[in-house]
Amino acid sequence: MSNLAIDGGIPVFGGKKASEFVPEWPIPFPETESKLIEVFRSRKWGGCGPYEQELMTKFAAWQGSKYAAWMANGTVTLECALLALGVGPGDEVIVPGVSWIATAEAVVYVRAKPVIVDIDPETLCLDPARIEEAITPRTKAIIPVHLFSAVADMDKIMAIAEKHHLFVVEDCAHAHGAKQHERGVGAIGQIGSFSFQLSKLMTAGEGGCCTTNDPELNDRIFRASHIGNSKLHPKEPLETGFICHQYRFTEFQAAVISVQLDHQEELKQKRAANAALLRDALKEIPGIRMQESSYPDDERAYYFLTFLLDSARLKPGVTRAWIYKALLAEGVLFHEGWGCPLYRSAAWNVPENMFIKKDTPVCEDVMYNRVVIGSNTLLLSDAGFTKKVAECFDKVMHVAAE
Repeated sequence: MSNLAIDGGIPVFGGKKASEFVPEWPIPFPETESKLIEVFRSRKWGGCGPYEQELMTKFAAWQGSKYAAWMANGTVTLECALLALGVGPGDEVIVPGVSWIATAEAVVYVRAKPVIVDIDPETLCLDPARIEEAITPRTKAIIPVHLFSAVADMDKIMAIAEKHHLFVVEDCAHAHGAKQHERGVGAIGQIGSFSFQLSKLMTAGEGGCCTTNDPELNDRIFRASHIGNSKLHPKEPLETGFICHQYRFTEFQAAVISVQLDHQEELKQKRAANAALLRDALKEIPGIRMQESSYPDDERAYYFLTFLLDSARLKPGVTRAWIYKALLAEGVLFHEGWGCPLYRSAAWNVPENMFIKKDTPVCEDVMYNRVVIGSNTLLLSDAGFTKKVAECFDKVMHVAAE
């Protein structure tokens, strides 16, 4: 008989749940309250106030870029990035098949056409080998996504972009603080796009920003999201024919994120340390592996810690759903993340004539053969709890795999 908790055995966490040891999310840093009261009393609740202006400099510097323009969320940041680059009707933009739908829908919003291509089976990010075969005379840009906890291969992507004279907009929604070759994500391509939605590594409930090293691009991004107004040239009249939006940020959001930014390096190091413990433990466990980095020196942010099942090594009748339930029964806090590629999402309601999908066998395989741990589980302060998470894997996979 199996000693798995799902079969009536004693759970690794002894009847408790890992969630009992995981920090609450979002983390309520005590200094946030006084800052919010300060904003409330100031009556300067929006309009690019002091905290937003501080973040323009502070966050950009943390990511290694020169500028940051703040907005309502991480979807409109992608849209405004494309608008600033002049992407529009008749253009095509290459996107990966695994991402949240916003990556591709932002392309639709500017009336261009997303071209969905496959991902790398190790990093789960946009596969550079699939990019060139998707390029046509209409291709204008590439949106690589730094997915879950990996950074896309920006060396290869930038080389392809330069060869074909394409723009690169980095989708950094999962990658606050991540680096490749000591360069912050969002500062490698022409523009970076960050999300501060509730589940993200930094959050104000909602929010977003675009980073760039180009002052003119920064001005156009700001104009695109602020009804055509310019921060760099405030006395200039609105630009004729540049259709802009009202996607502005608030001081309340800026105050919350400003406090979180002060704690990010400490949190990032804690997540990385726990991820390393799990990576070492998994080396001897059959039938499962972790999402890989593009390069050994990648500094990962660990939004989701993603585990991939080797279906060829699973015993007959063992499915991901069974493994998922077995791990949960042991007490560890796992979830499935997105259940399918973006083009299969129930929220993806874009008509077929408005996008192009290339062959995506890796997207199909990966999305149905993975389980993930959220970032707050990686903030367990006691290494003993992290070892228990590894023990859950060891216990379940030795039953599940050949």
